Amino acid sequence: MKLITAMIQPHRLQKVKDELFKANVTKMTMNNVHGCGQQSGYDEKYRGVLHEINLLPKVRIEIAVNENFVQPTIDAIIKGGRIGKIGDGKIFITELADIVRIRTGEHGKIAIG
Repeated sequence: MKLITAMIQPHRLQKVKDELFKANVTKMTMNNVHGCGQQSGYDEKYRGVLHEINLLPKVRIEIAVNENFVQPTIDAIIKGGRIGKIGDGKIFITELADIVRIRTGEHGKIAIG
């Protein structure tokens, strides 16, 4: 079991979701977040004052998957999220020790669904 966390551009969310649905991945959590990486931001002048904008809007998607869905999930996120420029995002894969479904108390692979 893995937790796949992806940071993507907000305008690519619908395309990423479409690709995930095509890959039969329909369970996910999404948050609007702010951050910076290699992109590092930009300077903007507002009312004559220069402001450094270094925390840019991103979308964080978290998906818990069983082993057989890891690569299809990664491929779908890349296909939907890539435009080929700095700031496309990152994907983090984390090992999950256990998962518990609160409603039934099921553990492990069964709890992912």
